[in-house]
Amino acid sequence: MMHNDIQSILLTKQEIDGLVYKLASQINEDFQDEELLAVVILKGSMIFAADLIRCLSMNVKLDFMQASSYGESTVSSGVINIKKDLDEDVTGKNVLIIEDIIDSGNTLALIKREIQARGAKTVRIVTLLSKPSRRKIDVDVEYIGAEIPDEFVVGYGLDMAEKYRQMDYVGILKPEIYM
Repeated sequence: MMHNDIQSILLTKQEIDGLVYKLASQINEDFQDEELLAVVILKGSMIFAADLIRCLSMNVKLDFMQASSYGESTVSSGVINIKKDLDEDVTGKNVLIIEDIIDSGNTLALIKREIQARGAKTVRIVTLLSKPSRRKIDVDVEYIGAEIPDEFVVGYGLDMAEKYRQMDYVGILKPEIYM
């Protein structure tokens, strides 16, 4: 039934797998023998993060943050709400923030500044998807899987009101579903 809500497939499972492998290769090259603290931004990044860290060759510690500016809406409110903070101390650590999609940049800019202020050695961001046309804040993103058009996408962790996350592809949601 949920597949009927999809206008078109933006990225197939095979294309996503290729992007994950490409990103992991870049991260492996940059951090070779150094340990990483992977900060997974919940909930949407969970599936991407699981696939990505299985491709990393260094020691990886995991922690999680949950921040939201959407709630049940399809448009960011601009107000960032940190719902779950880190358990790990980031002081002196190489931190890799794992995000599913970067839209306005508001949430990631706040999270990156916060982690830097806590004394991390390095803070880098990896995202599967980026919508540069929606950017309101310039945030440095070191690893980008794919830039996508300004469409409402779901699947592979991405959701609309907690639906569609389990699809193994990224699809463009029909506008009548969310309007």
